[in-house]
Amino acid sequence: MKKTMLLGMCLLLGSAAAYAQESRQDLSISGVEPISVDVYGNGVKPMHTSLTTGVLASYRYMVTPRSALELNYGFAQNTIRYNTVSLPTGQVHSRMQEVTAAYVYSRTYHNWNPFVEVGVGGLIFTPILDNGTLQLDAKQNTRISGLAGVGVAYELSPSWDIRAEYRGFVTKAPDFSKTEFKANRYYWISEPTIGFAYHF
Repeated sequence: MKKTMLLGMCLLLGSAAAYAQESRQDLSISGVEPISVDVYGNGVKPMHTSLTTGVLASYRYMVTPRSALELNYGFAQNTIRYNTVSLPTGQVHSRMQEVTAAYVYSRTYHNWNPFVEVGVGGLIFTPILDNGTLQLDAKQNTRISGLAGVGVAYELSPSWDIRAEYRGFVTKAPDFSKTEFKANRYYWISEPTIGFAYHF
């Protein structure tokens, strides 16, 4: 009986030590391609956002083997054009920044790790006052945003994986505090991403 209890204790301590040594955190860097739909509403017809490429940095902490919390910072630049009745040539060269937090649920199938995530945060639209901006009185907008994503990671080694994901944001269209640009509409921003993650 004592030998059985001792064996059971050893197995329990061994599995606890193995879990403690597993990588529970990772840092990732990804390239992103924000794609926005045109927005129509309230005299804006339409608000059109140019295609661009940006970067996303993420920190993920595994709370359990399948659940994680994630913090994200993203950066991209684009040009937003407004066609309105009173201002047919509205244009703002914009810096879009993402600051979000998300819950991530993942599964493991050999080297493949599919995952889904949902979160909330802010999108910050800042006008860049250069020759790409026609309205020099444009002001920064911060928009509350919902985030949803689905992706897969492929384990290259115990420390590295390659990660691809489709992310989407729902947020209110930026107006840069100009009455002519107020579409008063919510819209969807699609964001395919691909990058590498380091586990530690």
